[in-house]
Amino acid sequence: MTEQAAVHPPLITAHELDQALHAPEGHRPTVLDVRYQLGRADGPEQFRAGHVPGAVYLCLDDVLADPHVPGTTGRHPLPSRDRLQAGLRAAGVRAGAAVVVYDDWHSIAAARAWWLLRHSGHPAVSVLDGGWQAWHDAGLEVETGEVTPEPGDITVAEPALTVLDAEGARRYAQNGTLVDARPANRFRGEDETVDPVAGHIPGAVSLPALELVGEDGRFLPREELLAAFHRRDVHEGGTTAVYCGSGVQACHVALAAAAVGISDDLAVYAGSWSDYITDPSRPVATGA
Repeated sequence: MTEQAAVHPPLITAHELDQALHAPEGHRPTVLDVRYQLGRADGPEQFRAGHVPGAVYLCLDDVLADPHVPGTTGRHPLPSRDRLQAGLRAAGVRAGAAVVVYDDWHSIAAARAWWLLRHSGHPAVSVLDGGWQAWHDAGLEVETGEVTPEPGDITVAEPALTVLDAEGARRYAQNGTLVDARPANRFRGEDETVDPVAGHIPGAVSLPALELVGEDGRFLPREELLAAFHRRDVHEGGTTAVYCGSGVQACHVALAAAAVGISDDLAVYAGSWSDYITDPSRPVATGA
Protein backbone atom coordinates (compact mmCIF):
# COMPACT_ATOMS: atom_id res chain seq x y z
CA MET A 1 0.00 0.00 0.00
CA THR A 2 1.31 3.44 -0.86
CA GLU A 3 1.83 6.15 1.75
CA GLN A 4 -1.01 8.12 0.19
CA ALA A 5 -3.38 5.18 0.47
CA ALA A 6 -2.43 4.55 4.09
CA VAL A 7 -3.64 7.96 5.24
CA HIS A 8 -6.76 8.19 3.08
CA PRO A 9 -9.81 8.02 5.39
CA PRO A 10 -13.11 6.35 4.52
CA LEU A 11 -14.98 9.66 4.96
CA ILE A 12 -14.05 13.23 4.04
CA THR A 13 -15.88 16.48 4.79
CA ALA A 14 -16.91 19.04 2.21
CA HIS A 15 -14.32 21.53 3.44
CA GLU A 16 -11.59 18.88 3.41
CA LEU A 17 -12.47 18.05 -0.19
CA ASP A 18 -12.47 21.74 -1.10
CA GLN A 19 -8.97 22.08 0.34
CA ALA A 20 -7.81 19.00 -1.57
CA LEU A 21 -9.15 20.44 -4.84
CA HIS A 22 -7.05 23.56 -4.28
CA ALA A 23 -3.83 21.56 -3.85
CA PRO A 24 -1.08 21.88 -6.47
CA GLU A 25 -1.68 20.23 -9.82
CA GLY A 26 -0.93 16.54 -9.63
CA HIS A 27 -1.96 16.29 -5.98
CA ARG A 28 -5.70 16.79 -6.40
CA PRO A 29 -8.10 13.86 -6.10
CA THR A 30 -10.25 12.56 -8.89
CA VAL A 31 -13.88 13.25 -7.94
CA LEU A 32 -16.64 10.90 -9.04
CA ASP A 33 -20.30 11.91 -8.94
CA VAL A 34 -22.32 8.71 -8.48
CA ARG A 35 -25.78 10.21 -8.09
CA TYR A 36 -28.26 7.38 -8.27
CA GLN A 37 -31.52 6.45 -6.58
CA LEU A 38 -33.66 3.36 -7.00
CA GLY A 39 -36.40 4.03 -9.51
CA ARG A 40 -34.78 7.18 -10.93
CA ALA A 41 -32.61 7.68 -13.99
CA ASP A 42 -31.91 11.41 -13.89
CA GLY A 43 -28.41 11.28 -12.43
CA PRO A 44 -26.77 12.72 -15.57
CA GLU A 45 -29.28 15.59 -15.68
CA GLN A 46 -28.66 16.39 -12.02
CA PHE A 47 -24.93 16.30 -12.65
CA ARG A 48 -25.14 18.75 -15.54
CA ALA A 49 -27.28 21.10 -13.43
CA GLY A 50 -24.59 21.31 -10.76
CA HIS A 51 -21.67 19.31 -9.40
CA VAL A 52 -18.40 19.55 -7.48
CA PRO A 53 -15.87 21.33 -9.72
CA GLY A 54 -13.99 18.86 -11.90
CA ALA A 55 -16.16 15.91 -10.90
CA VAL A 56 -17.01 13.26 -13.49
CA TYR A 57 -20.35 11.47 -13.58
CA LEU A 58 -20.18 7.71 -13.09
CA CYS A 59 -23.27 5.58 -13.72
CA LEU A 60 -23.85 2.85 -11.15
CA ASP A 61 -25.78 0.63 -13.58
CA ASP A 62 -23.27 0.99 -16.43
CA VAL A 63 -19.96 0.85 -14.54
CA LEU A 64 -20.51 -0.41 -11.00
CA ALA A 65 -22.63 -3.44 -11.92
CA ASP A 66 -22.97 -6.04 -14.64
CA PRO A 67 -26.33 -6.40 -16.39
CA HIS A 68 -29.06 -8.04 -14.35
CA VAL A 69 -30.23 -11.42 -15.63
CA PRO A 70 -33.64 -11.97 -13.99
CA GLY A 71 -33.94 -15.24 -12.16
CA THR A 72 -30.24 -16.05 -12.25
CA THR A 73 -28.40 -13.12 -10.61
CA GLY A 74 -29.03 -10.37 -8.11
CA ARG A 75 -30.20 -6.98 -9.35
CA HIS A 76 -26.72 -5.45 -9.25
CA PRO A 77 -24.14 -8.18 -9.99
CA LEU A 78 -20.54 -7.19 -9.42
CA PRO A 79 -19.09 -5.74 -12.62
CA SER A 80 -16.62 -7.68 -14.66
CA ARG A 81 -13.02 -6.58 -14.45
CA ASP A 82 -13.13 -5.23 -18.01
CA ARG A 83 -16.36 -3.28 -17.45
CA LEU A 84 -15.14 -1.68 -14.23
CA GLN A 85 -11.68 -0.85 -15.56
CA ALA A 86 -13.04 0.71 -18.75
CA GLY A 87 -15.56 2.81 -16.83
CA LEU A 88 -13.05 4.01 -14.26
CA ARG A 89 -10.48 4.88 -16.92
CA ALA A 90 -13.11 6.81 -18.88
CA ALA A 91 -13.83 8.76 -15.69
CA GLY A 92 -10.15 9.69 -15.35
CA VAL A 93 -9.20 7.46 -12.42
CA ARG A 94 -5.43 7.13 -12.25
CA ALA A 95 -3.26 4.53 -10.58
CA GLY A 96 -1.89 5.88 -7.31
CA ALA A 97 -4.08 9.01 -7.31
CA ALA A 98 -6.67 9.61 -4.62
CA VAL A 99 -10.38 9.36 -5.44
CA VAL A 100 -13.36 10.97 -3.72
CA VAL A 101 -16.89 9.78 -4.49
CA TYR A 102 -20.26 11.30 -3.62
CA ASP A 103 -23.96 10.99 -4.38
CA ASP A 104 -27.29 12.42 -3.21
CA TRP A 105 -28.62 9.20 -1.64
CA HIS A 106 -27.12 9.20 1.87
CA SER A 107 -23.83 7.92 0.35
CA ILE A 108 -25.35 4.55 -0.54
CA ALA A 109 -24.35 4.62 -4.21
CA ALA A 110 -21.04 6.30 -3.34
CA ALA A 111 -20.33 3.48 -0.89
CA ARG A 112 -20.67 0.98 -3.75
CA ALA A 113 -18.01 2.89 -5.71
CA TRP A 114 -15.81 3.15 -2.58
CA TRP A 115 -16.06 -0.58 -1.94
CA LEU A 116 -15.44 -1.57 -5.57
CA LEU A 117 -12.37 0.65 -5.86
CA ARG A 118 -10.89 -0.91 -2.73
CA HIS A 119 -11.90 -4.37 -3.90
CA SER A 120 -10.01 -3.65 -7.13
CA GLY A 121 -6.77 -2.71 -5.39
CA HIS A 122 -7.22 1.06 -5.19
CA PRO A 123 -7.48 1.86 -1.45
CA ALA A 124 -6.89 5.62 -1.75
CA VAL A 125 -10.59 6.43 -1.90
CA SER A 126 -12.94 8.38 0.36
CA VAL A 127 -16.65 9.18 0.41
CA LEU A 128 -17.81 12.78 0.76
CA ASP A 129 -19.78 12.62 4.01
CA GLY A 130 -23.22 14.09 3.38
CA GLY A 131 -22.73 13.95 -0.38
CA TRP A 132 -23.92 16.62 -2.77
CA GLN A 133 -26.15 18.20 -0.13
CA ALA A 134 -23.20 18.74 2.21
CA TRP A 135 -21.23 20.42 -0.57
CA HIS A 136 -24.17 22.63 -1.51
CA ASP A 137 -24.97 23.52 2.11
CA ALA A 138 -21.35 24.54 2.70
CA GLY A 139 -21.72 27.21 0.03
CA LEU A 140 -18.77 25.90 -1.96
CA GLU A 141 -18.15 26.43 -5.66
CA VAL A 142 -20.48 24.64 -8.05
CA GLU A 143 -19.75 23.74 -11.66
CA THR A 144 -22.36 23.04 -14.33
CA GLY A 145 -22.40 21.28 -17.68
CA GLU A 146 -20.49 18.31 -19.03
CA VAL A 147 -16.98 17.29 -18.00
CA THR A 148 -14.62 15.39 -20.30
CA PRO A 149 -11.65 14.14 -18.31
CA GLU A 150 -8.28 12.94 -19.51
CA PRO A 151 -8.47 9.14 -19.64
CA GLY A 152 -7.13 7.41 -16.55
CA ASP A 153 -4.74 4.48 -16.35
CA ILE A 154 -6.06 2.50 -13.40
CA THR A 155 -5.61 -1.26 -13.62
CA VAL A 156 -8.28 -3.26 -11.85
CA ALA A 157 -6.39 -5.82 -9.78
CA GLU A 158 -7.36 -9.20 -8.42
CA PRO A 159 -10.20 -9.05 -5.84
CA ALA A 160 -8.93 -7.72 -2.52
CA LEU A 161 -11.97 -7.87 -0.23
CA THR A 162 -14.10 -10.71 1.13
CA VAL A 163 -17.07 -11.55 -1.09
CA LEU A 164 -19.61 -14.23 -0.23
CA ASP A 165 -22.09 -16.32 -2.14
CA ALA A 166 -25.43 -17.50 -0.75
CA GLU A 167 -23.96 -20.48 1.09
CA GLY A 168 -21.22 -18.34 2.56
CA ALA A 169 -23.79 -15.88 3.85
CA ARG A 170 -25.75 -18.70 5.49
CA ARG A 171 -22.61 -19.90 7.25
CA TYR A 172 -22.05 -16.42 8.67
CA ALA A 173 -25.64 -16.38 9.92
CA GLN A 174 -25.06 -19.71 11.68
CA ASN A 175 -21.54 -19.16 13.04
CA GLY A 176 -21.13 -15.40 13.30
CA THR A 177 -23.24 -12.34 12.58
CA LEU A 178 -25.01 -11.72 9.28
CA VAL A 179 -26.34 -8.17 9.00
CA ASP A 180 -29.28 -7.32 6.74
CA ALA A 181 -28.94 -3.69 5.61
CA ARG A 182 -32.41 -3.28 4.08
CA PRO A 183 -35.18 -1.27 5.76
CA ALA A 184 -36.56 -3.11 8.78
CA ASN A 185 -40.00 -3.70 7.25
CA ARG A 186 -38.48 -5.54 4.30
CA PHE A 187 -36.34 -7.61 6.70
CA ARG A 188 -39.52 -8.64 8.49
CA GLY A 189 -41.15 -9.55 5.17
CA GLU A 190 -43.59 -6.64 5.20
CA ASP A 191 -44.31 -4.16 2.41
CA GLU A 192 -41.96 -5.88 -0.05
CA THR A 193 -42.27 -3.97 -3.31
CA VAL A 194 -38.81 -4.57 -4.82
CA ASP A 195 -38.21 -8.31 -4.84
CA PRO A 196 -40.67 -11.13 -5.63
CA VAL A 197 -40.05 -12.95 -2.32
CA ALA A 198 -40.36 -11.30 1.09
CA GLY A 199 -38.35 -12.07 4.21
CA HIS A 200 -34.71 -12.52 5.14
CA ILE A 201 -31.94 -15.11 5.42
CA PRO A 202 -32.59 -17.17 8.56
CA GLY A 203 -30.36 -16.09 11.43
CA ALA A 204 -29.66 -12.63 10.04
CA VAL A 205 -30.05 -9.47 12.15
CA SER A 206 -31.52 -6.19 10.93
CA LEU A 207 -29.34 -3.08 10.72
CA PRO A 208 -30.87 -0.74 8.12
CA ALA A 209 -28.20 1.25 6.30
CA LEU A 210 -30.34 4.38 6.39
CA GLU A 211 -30.34 4.30 10.20
CA LEU A 212 -26.59 4.97 10.13
CA VAL A 213 -27.03 8.50 8.78
CA GLY A 214 -28.81 11.57 10.09
CA GLU A 215 -31.41 13.72 8.38
CA ASP A 216 -28.62 15.74 6.76
CA GLY A 217 -27.26 12.61 5.08
CA ARG A 218 -24.06 12.57 7.14
CA PHE A 219 -23.04 9.50 9.05
CA LEU A 220 -23.95 9.51 12.73
CA PRO A 221 -21.26 10.41 15.29
CA ARG A 222 -18.75 7.67 16.02
CA GLU A 223 -20.26 6.75 19.39
CA GLU A 224 -23.72 6.31 17.90
CA LEU A 225 -22.43 4.21 15.03
CA LEU A 226 -20.51 1.98 17.41
CA ALA A 227 -23.61 1.59 19.59
CA ALA A 228 -25.68 0.59 16.56
CA PHE A 229 -23.12 -2.06 15.62
CA HIS A 230 -22.65 -3.34 19.15
CA ARG A 231 -26.40 -3.82 19.58
CA ARG A 232 -26.19 -6.30 16.69
CA ASP A 233 -23.14 -8.02 18.18
CA VAL A 234 -20.83 -6.49 15.58
CA HIS A 235 -17.45 -5.77 17.16
CA GLU A 236 -13.88 -5.19 16.05
CA GLY A 237 -12.32 -8.49 15.11
CA GLY A 238 -15.67 -10.26 15.02
CA THR A 239 -17.04 -12.62 12.39
CA THR A 240 -19.46 -10.39 10.51
CA ALA A 241 -20.92 -10.26 7.01
CA VAL A 242 -23.52 -7.98 5.46
CA TYR A 243 -26.11 -8.20 2.70
CA CYS A 244 -29.03 -6.12 1.46
CA GLY A 245 -31.36 -6.26 -1.53
CA SER A 246 -28.85 -6.16 -4.37
CA GLY A 247 -25.42 -5.58 -2.79
CA VAL A 248 -25.42 -1.77 -2.78
CA GLN A 249 -26.66 -0.84 0.71
CA ALA A 250 -24.44 -3.60 2.07
CA CYS A 251 -21.43 -1.53 0.97
CA HIS A 252 -22.85 1.39 2.96
CA VAL A 253 -22.73 -0.68 6.16
CA ALA A 254 -19.20 -1.81 5.25
CA LEU A 255 -18.24 1.87 4.85
CA ALA A 256 -19.65 2.73 8.28
CA ALA A 257 -17.77 -0.20 9.81
CA ALA A 258 -14.53 1.02 8.27
CA ALA A 259 -15.18 4.61 9.37
CA VAL A 260 -15.39 3.60 13.05
CA GLY A 261 -12.55 1.08 12.91
CA ILE A 262 -14.61 -2.10 13.29
CA SER A 263 -13.38 -3.66 10.06
CA ASP A 264 -11.65 -2.60 6.86
CA ASP A 265 -13.03 -5.73 5.18
CA LEU A 266 -16.54 -6.53 6.34
CA ALA A 267 -17.54 -9.58 4.30
CA VAL A 268 -20.17 -8.67 1.69
CA TYR A 269 -22.71 -11.01 0.11
CA ALA A 270 -22.57 -9.25 -3.24
CA GLY A 271 -25.64 -10.89 -4.78
CA SER A 272 -27.65 -10.29 -1.60
CA TRP A 273 -31.36 -11.02 -1.20
CA SER A 274 -32.21 -10.66 -4.90
CA ASP A 275 -29.65 -13.38 -5.64
CA TYR A 276 -30.54 -15.55 -2.64
CA ILE A 277 -34.16 -15.93 -3.73
CA THR A 278 -33.26 -17.14 -7.23
CA ASP A 279 -33.09 -20.62 -5.69
CA PRO A 280 -36.53 -21.46 -4.25
CA SER A 281 -35.06 -24.27 -2.13
CA ARG A 282 -33.20 -21.81 0.10
CA PRO A 283 -34.93 -21.21 3.44
CA VAL A 284 -36.60 -17.87 4.12
CA ALA A 285 -37.48 -16.32 7.47
CA THR A 286 -40.00 -13.55 8.27
CA GLY A 287 -40.73 -11.42 11.31
CA ALA A 288 -38.31 -9.74 13.67
